[in-house]
Amino acid sequence: MFNFLRRRRKNWLLESTEEDEVHVEAESSNYKSKKRGGSTPGRVFIDRNRKEGHEKLVRDYFSANPTYNEKIFRRRYRMSRDLFNRIHEGVVSYDNYFIQSRDTVNKVGLSSLQKVTAALRMMAYGVSADMIDENLQIAESTANEAMKKFVEAVIVVFGERYLRQPNSTDIARLLQLHEDRGFPGMLGSLDCMHWSWKNCPSAWKGHYSGHHKEATLILETVASRDLWIWHSFFGLPRSLNDIKVLERSPLFTDIINGRAPPVNFVINNHHYDMGYYLGDAKNFAKAQEGARKDVERAFGVLQARFLIIRQGCRYFKIATLKNIMKACVILHNMVVEHERDMFKSIENGKYYLLEKVDISELDRNDAAYHYDFDQFIKGHQKLKNKSIHRRLQEDLVEHLWELRGNVE
Repeated sequence: MFNFLRRRRKNWLLESTEEDEVHVEAESSNYKSKKRGGSTPGRVFIDRNRKEGHEKLVRDYFSANPTYNEKIFRRRYRMSRDLFNRIHEGVVSYDNYFIQSRDTVNKVGLSSLQKVTAALRMMAYGVSADMIDENLQIAESTANEAMKKFVEAVIVVFGERYLRQPNSTDIARLLQLHEDRGFPGMLGSLDCMHWSWKNCPSAWKGHYSGHHKEATLILETVASRDLWIWHSFFGLPRSLNDIKVLERSPLFTDIINGRAPPVNFVINNHHYDMGYYLGDAKNFAKAQEGARKDVERAFGVLQARFLIIRQGCRYFKIATLKNIMKACVILHNMVVEHERDMFKSIENGKYYLLEKVDISELDRNDAAYHYDFDQFIKGHQKLKNKSIHRRLQEDLVEHLWELRGNVE
């Protein structure tokens, strides 16, 4: 009885944590399936013919001459077949759960293609696990389990590469990109999005609802014009406004601690050594509205690509919701990188190809970093300096007026 209560307490602590991390054990590569119900009284066994489901899936999408072409594949999987194969190989090599095996009666289990496809279909269409049973021959409980394992694997395998902070090369490209639009020193546009939590526990609903009746969790994001998401912070309740979310966000941690790559620019003959993000405000000029819409476009594409974050989430644990959101952002960036040259955007009546993103290693070494309290205090005071903030606003107004005032 004592061991049972201790396990319950451990699980509750893991589920209740507010850290934006993936709780993946080191032994996940040596996965052991949890106990199933088996032949219990009242349980109806359904022979889903898993082998036939796998063979049909291969014929439809993964054979040499598939039934559905590349265009249909991309619409249904939200990515190209080449990118899917890359993701599939990565998660299978990371977690043995996705490797096809046999049960105690030597019956072939679900294939890795069935499990990964089930996870992506649930994320892409926002449907319940029961909706994909007929086509993929996978039970509801197994589909939910596969989706949770899939998002954990995506975060561990691809998170460091596709959900990272910009290095010096990236910052130089972003500064040049936004300077051409009239915003020197701008690193991206910042905003918050809400994800409805359908199955929020009743005891937490007031905290996650605020002055609205619907319980939601907040996603804070920084995006650039090419739809790349450079920062995401998810999991805070709706009762907090955007300013409170920003104060809890790790967005400025490296800047305060002096670890961020240097940013130097001049506006209206004033020198600045700290970049800025264009956020929301009550009044916007036309130029500011156009630049701020970068993050709005990124939200729109992210929700259209993965409908699971547009509809009310059906899961109960915050850790699961965090993993799903982070995996969606990572997969979004992977698709943006893979299909960048396929799409064009338009601005001021002119088309342009979306820029390439340099996916290189970070310039700094976290292992060699030592915390400096004095640097933290200086960085925090500099970040909160209202006079510098007001001067930057005035300089931007003057700069935009000189650049576009006579034209518009």
